Amino acid sequence: MAFGVTSAFAQDLTSKKGEPILPEAGDWAVSADASPFLHYLGNFFGKAGDNASPQFNFLGQNNFIMGKYFKDEKTAYRVGLNIGSNTQTKSNYVAQDQPNPATPPAGTPATTVTDKSRFSTTGIGLTVGLEKRKGKTRLQGYYGGEFAFYVSSQKQTNTYGNAFAGTGTNPGTSATPYSTNWNSNIDSTAGTKPTFSGASSNATRTTQIKSGTTFQIGVRGFVGVEYFVLPKMSLGGEFGWGIGLKTTGAGSKSTEAIYTGTSSSVMTTKTAGSSAFVV
Repeated sequence: MAFGVTSAFAQDLTSKKGEPILPEAGDWAVSADASPFLHYLGNFFGKAGDNASPQFNFLGQNNFIMGKYFKDEKTAYRVGLNIGSNTQTKSNYVAQDQPNPATPPAGTPATTVTDKSRFSTTGIGLTVGLEKRKGKTRLQGYYGGEFAFYVSSQKQTNTYGNAFAGTGTNPGTSATPYSTNWNSNIDSTAGTKPTFSGASSNATRTTQIKSGTTFQIGVRGFVGVEYFVLPKMSLGGEFGWGIGLKTTGAGSKSTEAIYTGTSSSVMTTKTAGSSAFVV
């Protein structure tokens, strides 16, 4: 269920100043998803934490902006855009490895290095459709269909302050997993201290995870209602249902370890893709 605010600019009902209330042929309109504002109002009830103020910002995964062009007062072409971009970075300070002696002399401050993990995801969605309208009063019903396309990807990169030691020493690494309070897509083993014994051990730590690019195409039908509170400005609600095909390409995972000898190396393996019908 999507709720929105629509404003149409151009030239049957009129206001006290003689302005047309309803959209006409040649009008342009801009519509924005009102979900952030509804969440803001809803969070006044039963929420113990802070209630962040809503923003008109379509550069977010739950924001959407749509443009319309009215061919006539009963027909409109519509194009929608959604751009989602999210980046999270977490750092952990850990003690720097001391090869000899194993610990700093008494009274010497411990030197720290930084383990860092960065997770980013990007998604772009586009819709193109046709809208038909009914009604001759301020209350207007509408219906129609649209074609939708969406593409997204995500990536996680981990860097570590301490290197694997050629002598088989277990490198000092943050004991707190990077996944704490993070998105579930983030590798839960990143940042944990690997079990390591012997120069030829296969103990590993994740350095990078890349998902395959996801493509999604589909068609969607919708019905809605708008009430024009001011000339060419309305509040409305819309319900839609669609079906689509979603495919994800092969991804990769890179891990660091001392596989043989005394120097560490990075091995990259592919992860399988997938496909599915979505509704």
